Amino acid sequence: MVPEDLRYSKTHEWARFDAGANIVTMGITDFAIEQLGDIVFLELPRVGAQVTRETPLGVIESVKAAVDLFAPAMGEVAEVNTPLADNFETLSGDPYGQGWMVKIRVAGAGALSGLLTPDEYRKHLEAEGGH
Repeated sequence: MVPEDLRYSKTHEWARFDAGANIVTMGITDFAIEQLGDIVFLELPRVGAQVTRETPLGVIESVKAAVDLFAPAMGEVAEVNTPLADNFETLSGDPYGQGWMVKIRVAGAGALSGLLTPDEYRKHLEAEGGH
């Protein structure tokens, strides 16, 4: 599933831009969750942390691997979905809704430049042997 209203990174994070609030909400795609398998640990940044696009802002661990989570945009962490750390079922059950991870306050409209469109992301998944 690749929702049409999002942008994507090649490392399987998704981003939704709320232009009215200059907030980018991010999470990981259902493809990433499927590849990870059973999630056992999630580390997210603290509110107020400065993040830079394409640099690690957290870690997600499963029984298979530990993987860095990369920021989809540059800015300040405005909100963190802390309940996720205790409820991984939310992440796998609703990765594009209640399974969001971090909200980043950004400077403006160019916040998602460089991220993949839904069509580009689907092609990227096909190239990786995904859906």
